[in-house]
This record gives sequence, C-alpha cells and structure tokens, in this order.
Amino acid sequence: MNRFRYYFAAGMAAAVILSGCAGTDAAKETEEAPVTTVDGYTYSDDASDFVLLSEAVPDVILEIRYYSTYNFVGDRIDGYEEPVALLTKEAAAALNDVSDELKEKGYRLKIYDAYRPQKAVDHFVRWAEDVEDTRMKPYFYPDLEKDQLFPLGYIDAHSGHSRGSTVDLTLFDMNTEKEVDMGGTFDWFGELSHPDYTDITEEQYANRMILREAMLNHGFRPLAEEWWHFTLDEEPYPDTFFTFPVCRASVE
Repeated sequence: MNRFRYYFAAGMAAAVILSGCAGTDAAKETEEAPVTTVDGYTYSDDASDFVLLSEAVPDVILEIRYYSTYNFVGDRIDGYEEPVALLTKEAAAALNDVSDELKEKGYRLKIYDAYRPQKAVDHFVRWAEDVEDTRMKPYFYPDLEKDQLFPLGYIDAHSGHSRGSTVDLTLFDMNTEKEVDMGGTFDWFGELSHPDYTDITEEQYANRMILREAMLNHGFRPLAEEWWHFTLDEEPYPDTFFTFPVCRASVE
C-alpha cells in the first residue's frame, strides 16, 4: 500500500472510531455499529462479539505492554485506554481451554496483548516513519536500523490483532511465581524471537514448546517469527479490522 492510500485508509478507519470509551455507550444505542470498506479492507466499530478476557479466562495475568510505556515505541499506544485485554468470544473460549490444560501442568497464562485497534496500528506506522525516534532501540531492536522495520515486515499498515482473535502471551510458573524463561523478550525484533530458534538453552526451547503445544491443541496457529503470537485458526472475522478502543466499556 503506498503512503497516500495508507493515510486515506487510516483516515477513513478513524471515521468509525467514536471519542474513546466515553463514546462507546452511545454507539451501542444505534441500530448498527459503523462499518466502512477502504482499499479492499473492511473496518468495523462493532464490539458485540468481543469479551473481557479476564472474565472469560479468570486465571490469566495481564501485562498489557501497549498501555504502558515499556514497548518498542516508548509511549502508551493510541487506542489502549485501559490495561485490559479483549478478544472475540470464540478466541476467548479456546484460550480458556488452553488455560485449563496448562494449569494442570503448573502454569498460568500471562497476556501481553490481544485485540489491537486499528488506531494502534496507525500509531506504529507513524512511529516507524519517524526514523529519528530510536529511544527504545537498545531494548527491542538493537541489531536493526529503524528504516528496515517496514521492509522486513516488523511494522505493517494492518495487523491480525485488529481482527480480534490473536493473542500475544507467555507462561507464568505457579511454583516459582515467576514468568517462564523463553530465551527472549516479547516484541524483540530479530531471529531470536522465532519459535524454532535453537541457539538458546534446552530448557528455554522446551518452555516455548510447552506454550506452543497447548495453543495448537486448542485451535490456535502460531506465527513463524514470534514465539508469543497465536491466532485462532477458525477466527470469526478473518477479513474485518476493528476500531473500537481497548477498555471495559467497549464490551459492557
């Protein structure tokens, strides 16, 4: 997508976003949530098939990185108005099954990100285009020049997260009461993040496979470049990108 088309599409997508969580109730009073199609992409503000993940999967631990400033941008990301996680009902139900399986092995799920509004993806794009802003380079992409993030696919104008059935997560060990060592940090841009990367310890690799196996057992598919990233294989909205903000009011 060229830059003119990207910004036109982003502007049209923004047109279906109301004034944050405060405007969500007003949207639900209308007969239909706004839907628009731009350049082949469909955007929707309809959150009726989404749930609060902490209610659907009561044992999850939340560390919503894009609500904080500890992420590759270094700022709170647009559209993250509360430190909560949202998913489609279908993805949340499947993730609850994953949680039940892993609890029997002594683990809880720790969530970094789930549904991601298009507004947040637009924020990533603007940040990537500002090649002078490298505040977080030492922590997330020390081996890459920022102007390579687009060509290498680390940043794109659309994300599967915006379709509502993708989750970024890790394991929390209930015995040690610590996050499990996966041999690499969430959102690290590089080969170290590939699930099949073997230049880590056997224990670290085995930990990645525990998470991966449980997710595959319950209908999620992995991403070849990120050990933490999984999408419900039968996602209910494979062609729709949602725009409502991340907050409780969006689904209440």
